[in-house]
Amino acid sequence: MGAGPEFPTTATAYQSVLSAVIEREVGPKAAEIDRTGDFPQEAVQALGDAGLLGLLSAPQVGGGGESLAAAAHVVESVGGRCASTGLVVLMHYAAVAVIEAHGPQDIRRAIARGDHLSSLAFSEVGSRSQFWTPLGTATAAEDGAVLLDARKSWVTSAGHAHSYVWSSRPLAGNGAMTLWLVPSDRAGLRVAGKFDGVGLRGNASSPLSGVGVLIPAELRLGADGAGLDVVMATAMPAFLVLSAALSLGIMEALMAETVKHLARSRLQHLDQTLAQQPVPRAELARLRIRTDGVRSFLRDTLAALDSGREDATLRVLEIKAVAAEAAAEVADGALRLCGGAAFRKELAVERLFRDALAARVMAPTTEALHDFVGRSCLGLPLFDAAGA
Repeated sequence: MGAGPEFPTTATAYQSVLSAVIEREVGPKAAEIDRTGDFPQEAVQALGDAGLLGLLSAPQVGGGGESLAAAAHVVESVGGRCASTGLVVLMHYAAVAVIEAHGPQDIRRAIARGDHLSSLAFSEVGSRSQFWTPLGTATAAEDGAVLLDARKSWVTSAGHAHSYVWSSRPLAGNGAMTLWLVPSDRAGLRVAGKFDGVGLRGNASSPLSGVGVLIPAELRLGADGAGLDVVMATAMPAFLVLSAALSLGIMEALMAETVKHLARSRLQHLDQTLAQQPVPRAELARLRIRTDGVRSFLRDTLAALDSGREDATLRVLEIKAVAAEAAAEVADGALRLCGGAAFRKELAVERLFRDALAARVMAPTTEALHDFVGRSCLGLPLFDAAGA
């Protein structure tokens, strides 16, 4: 990451830059990243150099000025080749949505140049996946500074990001939370070990604690106490839509692997491939329809957001749950169709199967989103009042 990329000015150029990075840096290293659990630093560097980390940054700060739909295309494309890298990019874009709306100019320009990777730091040990109820505190210090204390439970790119969009209880105001931009080099931050998960093994999603982390009050993102409103207007739509895009990328990769396996695997006693058998073809069709349904739902969600449609919020609340459950279903179907070969590591299906399961339990979980959708349908507030 250097002086800053010359951002592509046409959709064709942007897609070709993306394709080049994926073919050169992302795809070839996916299996090794899964094996070792190492963070995909070279891929992130390449994405930054190509201008893709600055995709959502405003042109006024040197960024791409692209839409959430473009970000979804990037996450799907990257995630389909290496889901760990896809999640890193997803969380960066979700953080950038907040930083673009409320962050300082110097950080916005660094992101646009491709020199700055960010991430969200919301979920905490005490409140677990209920990120909307932070337990971490913010305390006024001398000279207008603020002390932050929290035990964050899952932070993607922990120890690798340059900053974290960090939630705490309000400093003095009312409301559920306040957001801060915390530089990763601040004293008092500690990453609790290397991530060792079932899937998405290179995303460095580790616990991150902060004890007496001192930052300037100017690094507050939005008004004191207004953090939840900021999240719902910026980070949450980006996160839920891009999570669905990542699931879709994994689903498309599973479909491609399954098609290849059925086409080349033979039943020698019949002198036919598996693709020539009606039962595997019917199951493949079911998985294809499920995948295409998610793509249609994602496109409709993006269209609803872009046009300000009345049901946009409902679509956003639905899309991650729709995609997460479909991805798990398609992964299971691909494993069954490809049989023992998929259970071994000779096919990418085994890795993709593990990667596909993560979205279900990533906050907000499928169960939490179902509750949100139910509340929305009933005209109820999404969140209970404190102490209710």
